[in-house]
Amino acid sequence: MLRVNLKILCILLMLAAAAHLLAAGAPVSIKHVTVFHRPGRYGGWPANHGAWSWGNEILVGFSAAYFQWTGPDSHPYDRSRPEEPYLARSLDGGETWRIEPAPSLAPPQGMFTASGPGGKAADLTQPIDFTHPGFAMTLRMSDAQQGKSWFFYSYDRGRTWKGPYNFPMLGQTAIMARTDYLVNGRREARVFLTAAKAGGREGRPFVAHTKDGGLHWEFVAWLAPDPKDGFTIMPSSVRLSKTEILTTVRHEDSFRQGPNWIDAYLSRDNGNTWGFLNRPVADTGAKSGNPPSLLRLKDGRLVIAYGYRSQPYSIRARISNNGGRSWGSEMTLRDGGATWDLGYTRSIERPDGRIVTVYYWAPILDQERIIEATIWEPSSK
Repeated sequence: MLRVNLKILCILLMLAAAAHLLAAGAPVSIKHVTVFHRPGRYGGWPANHGAWSWGNEILVGFSAAYFQWTGPDSHPYDRSRPEEPYLARSLDGGETWRIEPAPSLAPPQGMFTASGPGGKAADLTQPIDFTHPGFAMTLRMSDAQQGKSWFFYSYDRGRTWKGPYNFPMLGQTAIMARTDYLVNGRREARVFLTAAKAGGREGRPFVAHTKDGGLHWEFVAWLAPDPKDGFTIMPSSVRLSKTEILTTVRHEDSFRQGPNWIDAYLSRDNGNTWGFLNRPVADTGAKSGNPPSLLRLKDGRLVIAYGYRSQPYSIRARISNNGGRSWGSEMTLRDGGATWDLGYTRSIERPDGRIVTVYYWAPILDQERIIEATIWEPSSK
């Protein structure tokens, strides 16, 4: 009788654990797809470039540097050769991908590495229509020291681009732009960027906006306090309502070997003022952490995806059912990474409700970095 009762108890515990995972939004299916893998190349950092979707057509930007083993504690690529911008396009919801070199997206100066010939930067003279059906925009920077930034835009789903156009300094000593923006109207948009801290190093996040199609930009507000230790960078933002915007940011504490984390900040007045909301991710790994990718699903739930840069090296996610006020249990989307050098996720939702999360990945410690996509379906509410 005791053995029977113990067996029943084990079954009940397993059912309870499964119910907990479903309540937390754990994936009910996961599929991994290779996006970019070329011998001798280092595919990296989709979070810096951007991801866009039009139904089942998905476009993701990333860097393709040249692989060079430089040891386990640095990004292993050849800094004497160009870090080239590439695009990956899928027409079937991320199941298959076509790689498109994008020399027109090379900035005048490369980011952290030697640059190939990029377009000459100019000031924008014709206003942008942010509501064009094929619109996409990407914002890029030179490096964390020079602090110059540019933007490019497309009206044909990223097949051709206009730019680079200078992004103004807005009274800052340096601006480190990565792609995070919200369209408010035909000529209105808000962009979420990082500036130098008061001490001169990267960085502190802020929001800027334009009301005339990008001809002029204005500083709006700081998103977070000036970090005394480490940096707060790389916002990822979603609109919750006509007046509410939620952003999540990567924080590194440079005086400790982890943890690093992701914080959330909320604006209730369309981005004009901000307040700390909570810490969706308390630990993103000891090796400088990882940026968030924040996504609002059609059913209103929020998904935050990120890389984890301690063992076990992995891609992880959490889900919120209440606009980011609280977050479900941490889910592992992909494990088995060979080293900390991974992550920088971007996520989109397919028309069928599945999520496509793209990131760079290290399958083997001292070999090429590749771009991967995980297609996953969160459980229903």
